[in-house]
Amino acid sequence: MKNKLKVLRAERNWTQADLANYLDVSRQTINAIEKGKFDPSLPLAFKTARLFSLKIEEIFEDETD
Repeated sequence: MKNKLKVLRAERNWTQADLANYLDVSRQTINAIEKGKFDPSLPLAFKTARLFSLKIEEIFEDETD
């Protein structure tokens, strides 16, 4: 799954640790999501979307299309 987390995080000058803290996950989880090695759970995807005031599909892109 592609995502725009790294770009969104960079636009706000947040570190992976900052984003992890806001989402209440580990920095390693953020790193894995950014690199496409881990797909977030649906609750985490919703929480991420709320944090950035975006829709889930504006952050995460399904690669099966």
